Amino acid sequence: MNIALAQINVHVGNFAANLAKMLEYTQRAKAQGADIVVFPELATVGYPPRDFLEFDDFIDKAEEVILELAKAADGIAIIVGSVSRNPVVEGKDLYNSAYFLANQRVQKVQHKTLLPTYDIFDEYRYFEPAHEWGVVRYRDKTIAMVVCEDSWNVGNENPLYKINPMDEMMVHQPDLIINLSASPFAYNHAANRIEVMQANCRRYNLPLYYANHVGAQTEVLFDGGSLVLHADGTVIDELPYFKEALRIYNTEEVAQKELVSGEEAKHKMTLIHDAIVMGIQNYFGKLGFKKAILGLSGGIDSALVAVLAARALGPDNVRCILMPSQHSSDHSVNDARALAENLGTQYDIVPIESIYNSYMDVLKPHFWAKPEGLAEENLQARARGMLLMAFSNKFGHILLNTSNKSEMAVGYGTLYGDMCGGLSVIGDVYKTECFELARYINKDGEVIPENIITKPPSAELKPDQFDSDSLPPYDQLDAVLYQYIEQHQSPQDIIALGFDEALVKRTLRLVNINEFKRYQTAPVLRVSKKSFGMGRRMPIVAKYLN
Repeated sequence: MNIALAQINVHVGNFAANLAKMLEYTQRAKAQGADIVVFPELATVGYPPRDFLEFDDFIDKAEEVILELAKAADGIAIIVGSVSRNPVVEGKDLYNSAYFLANQRVQKVQHKTLLPTYDIFDEYRYFEPAHEWGVVRYRDKTIAMVVCEDSWNVGNENPLYKINPMDEMMVHQPDLIINLSASPFAYNHAANRIEVMQANCRRYNLPLYYANHVGAQTEVLFDGGSLVLHADGTVIDELPYFKEALRIYNTEEVAQKELVSGEEAKHKMTLIHDAIVMGIQNYFGKLGFKKAILGLSGGIDSALVAVLAARALGPDNVRCILMPSQHSSDHSVNDARALAENLGTQYDIVPIESIYNSYMDVLKPHFWAKPEGLAEENLQARARGMLLMAFSNKFGHILLNTSNKSEMAVGYGTLYGDMCGGLSVIGDVYKTECFELARYINKDGEVIPENIITKPPSAELKPDQFDSDSLPPYDQLDAVLYQYIEQHQSPQDIIALGFDEALVKRTLRLVNINEFKRYQTAPVLRVSKKSFGMGRRMPIVAKYLN
């Protein structure tokens, strides 16, 4: 039997485009001799559809797509993920299902059992878990169809769940496993995903065919990396990262390990770079936007965003605004200009000193009794935000936010100023990782001027200002933030690792008291296992660690 894996980029709610893409891939697979073509989890509707699932019309359209796909299942079978209605009154209204379509009919529907409700996932909000487990007999093979998380409790080792769907299916003696997945990207997730699929193969002594999404749905990124594994866990093939792909595998050749191609090298900065470029492309493309704008300060964060945007959208579609103040150094302006020229992007220089002075003139009668401080510094950031939004409104450009994860974590940013934007590009990249990413970008030649990478970070909102005046050294700060945000460690746990007690308590307090700022920021492209946004839900009004 020949099985085709269709690793595709679908669009939430764009039923016509999703159907057209799947019909195209089905015909391509059929022309290449495939007996079955496999699409990812919820491919008809896109992932995650979130509260669109509460609209009957949305579900009706998903069912229409299944019926149209069934018509194309002529001479080839189609396995595809979609929603299905629960006919039982008790329980949730919907299932997350795998459909088997053949001979122009729906032959089998297997529902998902394990419904992840953590991090970015919220499936138990919408779906009823499966209560029955069957298999499909097609041609000469018995197929166990499972949906994503249903393969993640192998050996009942996952404490989140009490059942293993594959164990239930084994009574039917399947010949192979087909997994339809929507497994999001994180730079350190791919190896774990492969290990879990290998564990399934070894436990059941079965080959596994795994079709994953690729593409971005707002902040959630999917890397692809679909898999074919031998029954002993050997990786026969791994599909490309961040690209659509269609590949066909003969089950007998897989059984004989005749196709082993090995795994792609997974370098952290390559993955982060490619993921962000894809995220920008999909955010703009799926929303129908074309051009981006950003403030280019001469610092490393805005430099990274400019490079990534130019690579995602093309330099002609990126506009950089340089907005020096009376505190901006000459080298910052020169560095920003040099970067824009290296990239070939349009840039404009719009000084803000006169705007700042006019604000101060208006405020002087009210501020006269108070010494200058944070309010005056933030006026500069807000003047820049106002200008960027004016350019955005006038020319139809989407403003890209340039804050990094370290700054977002401790609130080192100005609401309605440098925290403005429609998309946060590097909000899941720590400051220390920003330097690594800049070095990666420059690996084949200088794109980002060297001075931008080597000079001490500064907001340049007052004379001789440096980030180190307000924050601990970034290598220390980021290490503490990682333990708290990604590893969920308590202050005592972090201090026990050898970190200074005062540093830990101060850092964690800053994270918690600045939650209100993060609630008002743009969606953050997720590249780690714990980003700010939909995957980290913290109360604004709370006392813990404050």
